[in-house]
Amino acid sequence: MQVPTGRYEKRTARTVTVELLRLDESRLNERTVTENVSPRGARVVTELICAPGKHVLVTAPEEGVKSLARVVYCQRVESTRFVVGLQFVARVEEWGEPANRK
Repeated sequence: MQVPTGRYEKRTARTVTVELLRLDESRLNERTVTENVSPRGARVVTELICAPGKHVLVTAPEEGVKSLARVVYCQRVESTRFVVGLQFVARVEEWGEPANRK
């Protein structure tokens, strides 16, 4: 029996340049990249600590993506770098397609 991972769809390893805007009182903005994506979420590398449960606005102009996302986890990977798991509020169909089909 397989143990569920919490994901509904498989993530695809894909580097996409995105802008993250934290929607808390700080309104911090950062340009960064994804490690992997799916229509329901993404994993991004960031210098910002993002508390689980908080919301961020994810924008990827070259992909035509703008979506609200909930922070699922934030893990430190270096002294000033974190990886953040994001769950999109609405599906992002553009990220469900392999990059070479665009």
